[in-house]
Amino acid sequence: MKIGVDIRVLMDKNYSGISEYTAQLLDAILRQDNINDYRLFYNSWHDLDGRLGSWRRQNAQIISTRWPNKIFNYILQKTLFYPRLDKLLGDPDIFWSPHFNFTSLEPSTKSVVTVHDLSFLRYPEYFSVRKNFWHRALGIKKILHRARAIVAVSENTRNDIIELIGISPDKVRVIYSGNNLPVCSLSDDEKKELVSRQGIKGRFILYVGNIEPRKNIAGLIKAFDILKKQNCYHDLELVLAGAPGWKDKEIYRTWQQSLNQSQIHFIGYIDQLTKEALYALAVAFSYPSFYEGFGFPPLEAMARGCPVVCSNVSSLPEVVGNAALLINPDRPEEIAQALSEVLSDKELAHDLSQAGQEQAKKFSWDRAAQQYLELFKSL
Repeated sequence: MKIGVDIRVLMDKNYSGISEYTAQLLDAILRQDNINDYRLFYNSWHDLDGRLGSWRRQNAQIISTRWPNKIFNYILQKTLFYPRLDKLLGDPDIFWSPHFNFTSLEPSTKSVVTVHDLSFLRYPEYFSVRKNFWHRALGIKKILHRARAIVAVSENTRNDIIELIGISPDKVRVIYSGNNLPVCSLSDDEKKELVSRQGIKGRFILYVGNIEPRKNIAGLIKAFDILKKQNCYHDLELVLAGAPGWKDKEIYRTWQQSLNQSQIHFIGYIDQLTKEALYALAVAFSYPSFYEGFGFPPLEAMARGCPVVCSNVSSLPEVVGNAALLINPDRPEEIAQALSEVLSDKELAHDLSQAGQEQAKKFSWDRAAQQYLELFKSL
């Protein structure tokens, strides 16, 4: 069987979220499957060939086009339906899209689409005008109704697909993601060195994710301010690790108005080793997001034994199970109270650490790859 795969999300310079998902999952699939023939497609005006060597394998070949993305997406794919990507890849039996994109296919081609979340339909106010235009231009409903099968990364996302798009439940299968972080090779001293490079001097609460309104970072800053009113937390710091997103003015305004501004660190995008060090040394991980399709950061934190406080909404209860303290993201005082409990109760922190590591073991890229291969075989 020939399987086409859209790897355009792997053109990102720094992987996170969906690009990390695609990289980890595709690697697991190619390691497990030595029978099927994979054709991987990407488009880029720039020469990215040197970055894609790891995907050239005995059972996979890369086929690309060199158009500027705006021309390729809006003119060729959306308007002219050219080139048909399945024809470009030699008429694969299945074409898998790990994320929404402008994709022109022959009507007879079996397509599989992975949906990570429908937050742009649930909460369009959290997105920029440009982001909302992109989502509308894609024609999400048409893509999903055309697909032979849809993979949702959580039950919450599956329910959203059924409710918001009107897809038959039989067409949507849940396949959970795996844990992104590799086994740590850092010594304790190396971890401390990496953390100190970020300007962090005391105990710290950690957040990892894009800096955007849906993540409720302003609410976390307010909760941190409430927490800091207790004298026992005078040395406590808040570390916000993640790439700049969109509509972030309110987030930075909240930070600038904080009485604890100097102890709140925006450290930007971090590499895997720095992330590993931060998870290992944080006293707690907080993720008060308003909506998630899955939620990698809490899973990563749990896998590394960091006690987690996160929202009780969308998919997050599925991911963390009983291994985290769940809070209402609309109530900063509730976030502060949960963090205080973790910081002041060593037994609770230890229990959350142990339970989190056990919960994280339930999520495996190899298991996800097996389920994808079973799905491909069934079509």
